[in-house]
Amino acid sequence: MNRLTPEQVAARCAADIPDGAYVNLGIGMPTEVANHVPADREVIYHSENGVLGFGAAPAPGEEDPQLINASKQHITMRPGGSFFHHADSFGMMRGGHIDISVLGAYQVAANGDLANWSTGSETYPPAVGGAMDLVVGAKQLFAITRHTLKDGTPKIVERCSYPLTGAGVVSRIYTDLAVIAVTDAGLQVIELLAGNDFDTVQNATDAPLIAPATARRAQG
Repeated sequence: MNRLTPEQVAARCAADIPDGAYVNLGIGMPTEVANHVPADREVIYHSENGVLGFGAAPAPGEEDPQLINASKQHITMRPGGSFFHHADSFGMMRGGHIDISVLGAYQVAANGDLANWSTGSETYPPAVGGAMDLVVGAKQLFAITRHTLKDGTPKIVERCSYPLTGAGVVSRIYTDLAVIAVTDAGLQVIELLAGNDFDTVQNATDAPLIAPATARRAQG
């Protein structure tokens, strides 16, 4: 089974973000998306710690300790970027001013439910953070995740077994195996990683998938 790297998944997600969009990037894999903005687009990235208009990660040795995102990773600022109070940042998130939120996922259900804040593990205590504000405030939500756990357990499921972050909120799923749209008819595969057939992806998924004849094959 062929799999994309996390950086490749992030780049594939970035390719679908339109010019001029205001986009929040969640903690973890989503932060990598800011490193892959197509050259012909301007995307205004938002971080919940009060940053708007940040860019890619700095080159090694050029980090500014004052410039970090919500994941405490170093960032760069683009011309026109700004800093503001945490409360104002959440006002943007809750007030419908974010076009797209890109969040990681523990599980995504067939109806678009998202679980990304708790697995019940005592080793990794749950942390809601701003995810619940983003899932109701953003106009679209892209989930970015590995298709399965390391042991092969599916992360795309018929129904989430973990506590929900939001119900019916995910519009598109980007994984290391496929790009999947959440539709009224079900989970529609719109792109398969080159070298993987539909049955391979279906077998790694605990929910029915739709494979239209027009599904694209990504370059692997």
